[in-house]
Amino acid sequence: MRLTKHAHACVTLSKTSREDGGRIVIDPGTFTPDADVAVAAADAVLITHEHFDHVDEELISRSLEARPELRVFGPRPVVERWLGYRGRVTAVAPGDRVSVAGFDIAVFGGEHACIHRDIPNVANVGYLVDDSLYHPGDSYHVPDCAVDTLLLPTSGPWTSVGAAADYVRQLAPRRLIQIHEVMLSQIGQQSMARFLSPRMLTDVPLTILSDGETVTV
Repeated sequence: MRLTKHAHACVTLSKTSREDGGRIVIDPGTFTPDADVAVAAADAVLITHEHFDHVDEELISRSLEARPELRVFGPRPVVERWLGYRGRVTAVAPGDRVSVAGFDIAVFGGEHACIHRDIPNVANVGYLVDDSLYHPGDSYHVPDCAVDTLLLPTSGPWTSVGAAADYVRQLAPRRLIQIHEVMLSQIGQQSMARFLSPRMLTDVPLTILSDGETVTV
C-alpha cells in the first residue's frame, strides 16, 4: 500500500493499484491543515479517539452530509455524535475486524495513554491495516501480533523518549515512521530520531516524512 503523511497524526493509505481497493484516512484532526482535502478523496475515515487533534468534528459532519458514500469508523464515544448517519458510521472496539475500501482492519487498544491523574482518560483504539501497518493513536498499547510498519507518536503530553524506545523494542517492527510530531521543532524531531536510532536505543531507524510525502509500505 501507499502511505501519504499529513501533518500530525493523520495519514492516507491507498492501494498501489486502484483496482485492488480504495483510500482510507486515519485521524484527520484540527492540527492537520489539509485534512479536508484528505477526507474529500477518501472512501472511509478511521478515528482512534475523540481528541480534537485526531478528529475535526465539523469536517466529518460536513463530509457525511455532502458525501453519502463516505464511511466513518471509531470508538463509540466518538461516532455516537453522528447517530443520524446509521449504516455509514460504525463503532469499533478492541477485538473487532472490519473490511473497508479493500483494506482489512484489525482493532486493538482500549484507552488513551495517561496524561495526568487529574485528566480523565478516554477510549482509544489502534488500527492494524492489512496485518502490516499499525497506527496506535495516543497509546503505547502492544498488539498481540506482528507489526511490519509502526507509526510512532513522537510528541505530546503523554509521550516520553524512554517509553517510546521500549515500545519499539517490544513491537520490533521492520519499519518505523514518525507521526504526532507537531509539538517538536525540526531539531526536536532529529533529536528524537537520534535517541531511537540503532546507534542508541532501538534497532530500527525512525523515518521522518515531510507533510504530503508518499512512500510504499
